[in-house]
Amino acid sequence: MAFPLLFLLFLSIPSSESKLSIDYYKKTCPDFDKIMSDVVTSKQTANPITAAATLRLFFHDCMVEGCDASVLISTNSFNKAEREADINFSLAGDAFDVIVRAKTALELTCPGIVSCSDILAQATRNLINMIGGPYYNVRLGRKDGLVSLASRVDGQIPRSNMSLNRMISVYATKGFTIQEMVALNGAHTVGFSPCKEFSNRIFHYSKKSPSDPAMYPKFAEALRKICANYTKDPTMSVFNDVMTPGKFDNMYFQNLQKGLGLLASDQALVMDPRTKPFVDLYASNQAKFFQDFAHAMEKLSVYGIKTGHKGEVRHRCDAFNKFKA
Repeated sequence: MAFPLLFLLFLSIPSSESKLSIDYYKKTCPDFDKIMSDVVTSKQTANPITAAATLRLFFHDCMVEGCDASVLISTNSFNKAEREADINFSLAGDAFDVIVRAKTALELTCPGIVSCSDILAQATRNLINMIGGPYYNVRLGRKDGLVSLASRVDGQIPRSNMSLNRMISVYATKGFTIQEMVALNGAHTVGFSPCKEFSNRIFHYSKKSPSDPAMYPKFAEALRKICANYTKDPTMSVFNDVMTPGKFDNMYFQNLQKGLGLLASDQALVMDPRTKPFVDLYASNQAKFFQDFAHAMEKLSVYGIKTGHKGEVRHRCDAFNKFKA
């Protein structure tokens, strides 16, 4: 019978995800792990913001077109790349730099073998672990994407002023549950946000209150002093987690419970019955947060990946091997 045979053949066709493996470079680039570890450790030691910056870069990459290093592409006269989208203007240079350094080192040892998307995924995991976060497996074998368009970014990455309904929708369209969304938001336990991203919460909030009533008053007062000149200096920023800014822990969730959330999208998590139980859970149980964050990151790291002829291994992370729109 033809039908069962065709059905079995269909089942045997591997998905892109099934082509990945932890030891993908074991034979083709046996020093991959060591080189990545050396580069990442050196960069993080010299520039401690690298971990948070790289985690954010990875997230912005994966949420648009999948985890394919499309965010690393530079704009040229033929193509306005993802980097040019306004939400990506604040991606820190240290994150791009650690990827370039790793790619350069790997090209010297095993040229044309390791993709930029694998480098970004592995660097992110290593850096999270370096600053106290959970270790999770990174399956390798991604190819780098062939498309990077600024026009495709809007609406794919959660913004600080997004309603919770909209945020949930953004994650749901990519296959993530509400709990996974909350766990991934725990990444805000490190890093920083420009004052302009939360200025509406601390300046002229309403006729009755200068700041958002959900924010601890003394915290709002301190932020107003720090961000007093943010309109003149748009680079002025504040740590997302003011208590333990350089450590990956569950303090972010504890802060939300105390009115110390920086962004409106953060504070919304502790005020809605759909998300508050997870905030409370992670605030009281760091091990559970680490477990769920690691699971969500493993899931995110294989979202929308390219394998085979759907991608390439770039010679340089900021340019397609042969330009394609």
